[in-house]
Amino acid sequence: MTAFNQAGAGSFLYRLDPRTKLLLVLLFTVLVFVLDSLVVAAAQMLVFILLCLLAKISLKKLFPHWKFLLFLMAVVMILQILFGEGPFTGMMICCRIVSITVVLPMLTMTTSARSLSYGITRLGLNYRAAHIITSTLNLIPSFEDETRLIMEARRLRGIRSFEEGSFFSKLKEYNALALPLMIKAMRKAQLVGLAMDARAFGAYKTRTWLIEIKMTAADYLAFASAAACFVIAVTANFLIKR
Repeated sequence: MTAFNQAGAGSFLYRLDPRTKLLLVLLFTVLVFVLDSLVVAAAQMLVFILLCLLAKISLKKLFPHWKFLLFLMAVVMILQILFGEGPFTGMMICCRIVSITVVLPMLTMTTSARSLSYGITRLGLNYRAAHIITSTLNLIPSFEDETRLIMEARRLRGIRSFEEGSFFSKLKEYNALALPLMIKAMRKAQLVGLAMDARAFGAYKTRTWLIEIKMTAADYLAFASAAACFVIAVTANFLIKR
């Protein structure tokens, strides 16, 4: 069973062709860095969050590390004020950070690993590259669970730096997390490599697929809507910044 979280099963995003979602995520990512108006960037962020909620992705799953996200945004605000850029620039960058955080789950939480690999190969990439991309994304939830287990084990031993310690003591605790995670990653990579060699992965330049996905009217409507949003956002950004 894939580690991808199918939170959006049954939603309109779940039913879209994986190629459509890949291209839309790429378009939205470009748009995040194109917009430099606070009003337009904030509107874009709210639209992305609304799309995720409509896709039945809860805020808890959308922002599992919201404390770290708030800390990062606070640091950005402080740095922008200290270096003279002002709070409005800091808020615009914070909107960008949240938008980037939200865009990827729209793809990974509504698309299975197999469909995502299929979509990447249909866009012209080699299936080996598709496997590397999907395997990397697939490992993220696994390492999150492993990190949670390590932290729970340290709490059972009476080490509560993450809950009660100072900022610097928390930073020191990350060293205790890094080493087990690195060992876990190396073991996981070795096992995956052995499994791939046993199945002769990469022996052929091309591969066949059991699944077959076709573009539908919903995909073309999604492309048209995304293109319209892109034009409107860029135009509004240009007019506000004049």
